[in-house]
Amino acid sequence: MTEIVHVPLGDRAYEVRVGPGLIGRASAEIAPLLARPRVAILTDANVAPLHLAPFQAALERGDIASSALTLPAGEATKGWAEFSRAVEWLLAEKIERRDVVVALGGGVIGDLGGFAAAVLRRGVRFVQVPTTLLAQVDSSVGGKTGINAPQGKNLIGAFHQPSLVLADTAALDTLPPRDLLAGYGEVVKYGLLGDAAFFGWLEKNGPALATGDPQARLHAVRRSVEMKAEIVARDETETGDRALLNLGHTFCHALEAATGYSARLLHGEGVAIGCALAFELSARLGLCSQEEPSRVRAHLKAMGMKCDLADIPGDLPGAEALLGLMAQDKKVVDGRLRFVLARGIGAAFVTDQVPPEAVRTLLSDALAAA
Repeated sequence: MTEIVHVPLGDRAYEVRVGPGLIGRASAEIAPLLARPRVAILTDANVAPLHLAPFQAALERGDIASSALTLPAGEATKGWAEFSRAVEWLLAEKIERRDVVVALGGGVIGDLGGFAAAVLRRGVRFVQVPTTLLAQVDSSVGGKTGINAPQGKNLIGAFHQPSLVLADTAALDTLPPRDLLAGYGEVVKYGLLGDAAFFGWLEKNGPALATGDPQARLHAVRRSVEMKAEIVARDETETGDRALLNLGHTFCHALEAATGYSARLLHGEGVAIGCALAFELSARLGLCSQEEPSRVRAHLKAMGMKCDLADIPGDLPGAEALLGLMAQDKKVVDGRLRFVLARGIGAAFVTDQVPPEAVRTLLSDALAAA
């Protein structure tokens, strides 16, 4: 069963199709977009052995030719070197402005592939085929594309909406448990930022989702995509409401930079820790009761997820250094750091009125407990 979420952006509107078996139906799904029967696929070394051959075989059944470039797996791929390699390969493949680039993989491939499509010949269309939970619920939807810089995460990029998103929930069966739980960090974020009932549903159904229940996975992905689509439709380029989607990310991006964008900390793990810190900061500032951050941490722990700085292996820099990394964040406006805080579960808001000393103390306390 395929469920469809519409992203209403005028002449750039598109559908996010969610359900099992979409990779096997790739030809029928993608053919209507094609001016000529060929696509170029960007993927990575983890995804290719699992999904590239079935995807290309599905295209072939519909007489769609394809070529593929397999990049290294991991966050380190989201940099200039592999980005340049991808763009030059697309040019060598003679991809034209009317053609379609397919990003088959997780958030790294989706972000890099989308950015490559955005700049190639001043913009070609692309299709997201997200194979991880994190990519299905977050990075594949909304048109944010980009790569990392030494100074910080996602600092180089463009807004470039996909023409179609195919979220094959059966692909989640191939994920290692750690990657699935990392993606769950983004799912939890949606409940925390704007849907307390969804968070309550996750408290009951999260364990079933984690152990493979197909209906739980379908519902969680669809609801997450619905929430993101609603926010993106209101604020495509993040001048207002869309910043709510950054709940937990200000802390997360600093922690990712501090750990070298390495396997020490996956993005979704950083989001989960960041959400716990954002709720703790909210309670300390008197915005919500202490029961709220306690409930957030209790659910993350019940799911076996990282929720404290102590859960990150290896040494971390001090509070001052982490604050310095936060200052490089894209969300800094006129030198003031914007945080997403909460008046309770499902009631997040954006503010730049956060005393730096409160953040410094929070980080110092968290590091001392590590």
